[in-house]
This record gives sequence, structure tokens and C-alpha cells, in this order.
Amino acid sequence: MKVIKNYLYNAGYQILIMLAPLLTTPYVARVLGPRESGINTYTNGWVTLFYLVGQMGITLYGNREVAYNRDDIYKRSQTFWGIEALQAFTITIALLIYLLAVFLFSTTFQKYYFLQTFWIIAAGVDVSWYFEGLEDFKKTVTRNTIVKLISICLIFLFVRNEGDLWKYILLLSLAQLFGNLTLWPYLKDNVKWVSPRKWEPWKHLYPSILFFIPTITTQVYLVVNKLMLGKIGQPASLGQYDYSDRIVKLVLAIVTATGTVMLPHVANKFANGDFKGVRKSLYSSFDFVTSLAVPMMFGLMAVSFKFAPWFLGEKYVHTGMVIFLEAPVILFIAWSNVTGTQYLMPVNRVREFTISVTMGAIVNIIANAILIGPYAANGASVATVISEFSVTAVQLYFVRTTIKRRKLFKDVWRYLLPGLLMFLIVFRFNQIMHMNIINLMVQVIIGSVVYGVGLIVCKAPIVKQANRIIVSKK
Repeated sequence: MKVIKNYLYNAGYQILIMLAPLLTTPYVARVLGPRESGINTYTNGWVTLFYLVGQMGITLYGNREVAYNRDDIYKRSQTFWGIEALQAFTITIALLIYLLAVFLFSTTFQKYYFLQTFWIIAAGVDVSWYFEGLEDFKKTVTRNTIVKLISICLIFLFVRNEGDLWKYILLLSLAQLFGNLTLWPYLKDNVKWVSPRKWEPWKHLYPSILFFIPTITTQVYLVVNKLMLGKIGQPASLGQYDYSDRIVKLVLAIVTATGTVMLPHVANKFANGDFKGVRKSLYSSFDFVTSLAVPMMFGLMAVSFKFAPWFLGEKYVHTGMVIFLEAPVILFIAWSNVTGTQYLMPVNRVREFTISVTMGAIVNIIANAILIGPYAANGASVATVISEFSVTAVQLYFVRTTIKRRKLFKDVWRYLLPGLLMFLIVFRFNQIMHMNIINLMVQVIIGSVVYGVGLIVCKAPIVKQANRIIVSKK
């Protein structure tokens, strides 16, 4: 039950991170337009690379190390201070290099680059990895909800036309900074003060670099398509793709929230020698994420063409096709989240995880170079799907000796068949119904009923799991 509660908390937190800008998207998309939105995406893409370099893989590494030392308050505190000291140092270096690069080489969007700086500072004070290692997600959700809601209100108040792009960037980056700072007061009851002589931050450098390589590689191929689209294509095409990507990633956040929850859970089992429990958790999690990813993928595809211009504005008619093409990544990332984040990482098989995401990055760059020129945003979406599929395929190859892949996939058809039927029915309703909030909710309900009945008819394992949970509560 603790894992389920943590999943719900983390799902709420991940949705909040994505939902905060998405709630303002219909307004901001109309006020700023595709070009200004593309400028924000382009400049934010570069600052993202710098703060990821500064974090040095600490988000995942710190999560795992805290989970390893969860039961020893002194070792846990020593681990926290050592990792946080290392993070402060590496972030400071990244910040100085970023500011120097902006000052020397940027001329076109220099003002916007400087405003994005607060994202790097925010990364330096991020301690969410500590609470994730403790499997304590309630604190992060509560505090950040308040900060995000305030930022949404401020965006509606101060972002009024295309000239307010600088205000939009500043509000988002400051919200991230203050959101991270609000977690620090909770450390008082969880961390003991340890003499700086005992911190030993440099002992964490090499292992954090091992985590950094797959982390930065993953982010490179998530960001590189936007950077290449900005260079090869036009800002308007980048704006179309960016909003498509946000919508897809919002849906995806509900699924991948299991990764952050299961990483410390599996890591703790691995540290205690419970290898049978590790494999059992993997099989259950794979089935769970499949049951969620399939309807979300097909549902988003079914409504995408009318949803995009209704939600974003008439300038974003083409975004519907971009969403439709990108939606399959929901399923591929859900699977790789289980095999990679929930298995390879916590059991210290980081090298294999690194190889998989490196292959994804290489495939992504090649596919983007081929597809963006003739197909613009559509090409970037297809390239993303191809790269995510390659990551999943490589990880499934690596786990073949310890995980029974037939057992992972034997019941997938029980989700794909109801999902496909749901897609056909909802797509038809979407075509004949005018798009508004009421009709959208009607389509969601119809899709949910069709998928739910399909799961029961096909005797999907998730139905048995749900029944067991209901019975246990009684």
C-alpha cells in the first residue's frame, strides 16, 4: 500500500510540474504566438543542458544512495551533506560557464538567455532526490502545489502580449527556484548536522558521473530535436512541436511516475538481498504501466486532431497531427521506464542503461537530420518515436538473462486489443462531435467504459490486482 500511495503522490507531483504550464497554455499560446513560444523553447533547451551538466546525475544517484542508507540516520545524513556539497560545486561551475557563453556568443536572444539563468540556480538547491530516496513524496507535492498555483495566477496577471515573453520566462524560472527552496525546511527533522570534514563529497563524484552519462544522454535526445528543429526549421514549427510535446509528456507523466517511486523501493530490496522481490516488483510494475500507457496513447491519438486547435487556438491546427504521430512514445517510454529506471538503475547495472540511452541519442540525431528538413515538426515527432523504440529494444535485450521477457509480454495483447477498440470508437465520436469541454469529457467517459469492459472480457491481470486491493481494504 505504501508503494501505491507514493505512486499517487508522485503522479500528482509530476502532473503538477507539467500541468502548471499546461494550464496556462491555451492563454499563453494565443498571447505569445508560435514564434515567441518557439524562442522560449529554444533558449530553455540550452539552459536545460547546462543545469543537467551541473547536476551531474545527482537526482538519480542521490535517490538511490539515500535508499541504500535509509535505515541509518548518520550514514543517511552524511550521504546527504556530501552529495549536496558536490551538487552546489558542480552547479556553480555550470552557472559560470553558462553566463560566460551567453555573454560571449549570444546576440540574438541574449536577454532571454539571461532570464533562463534561474533554472540553473534552482537545480543547485534541489533536494527532492533526498525525499524520493526516503519514499516520502507527500512533502514535495504539498509545498510545490502552492508555489505552482501562485505562478499560474501571476502569468495570467502579467503576461498580456507578445512583448511579455520575458515576464513569462522569468515567472517560470523563479517558480522552479522557490519551489525547490520550500523543501529545505523539511530537512530539519530528517537530517542531522554532520561535520564538513565527514562529508567526503568527492567520493560521490565518480558514481554520480556514471549516473550523469545516461541522464544527460537521455535529455540530449529529448532536447536535441527541439534544437535541431529551431536551427533547420522555423520558430513557428518549433512552437507547434513544443506544445505537442508538452501535451504528450503530461499524459506520460502519469505513467512514468512509477519510476521515481519504484527506484528507491527496488534499490532498498536489492541492498537487503531480496532478489526475488526485485523481479516480482518488475513484473507487476510492467503490467501496471502497460495497463495505463495503452489507453492514454490511443485516447490521445483519437482526440488529437480536434483537441489541438480547440485547446491551443486556430494557429495550432497542424499540432493535432504532431500529437498523433508522437503519442506512441507513451507506451515505449513506459516500458523502458520499467526496464531501465526501475530495474537496471537500482540494481547497479548503470553501464547497460547508459548504452541503451546512448543508442537512443544516436538514433534520434540521425532520424532528426533526415526527417526535420522535409517534414519539420512531423519529422521531429517521428524521430522521437523511433529513438524511444530503440531504447526500449536495447534494454529488453540486456535484461534477457535475468528477466523472462515472455512473462513481461504474455498479457500485453489483453491491453492492446481493448485499447485499439477504444481508439476506433472514440475517434469516430470525435469526428462527428463538436469539440468543447462537455463533449471531450463525454468522449473520455466513453473511452474509459469501452477500455474497462474490454479488460474484463480479455481477463487482463490488472483486473485481478484491482480486486485484490479492494478486498484487502475491506
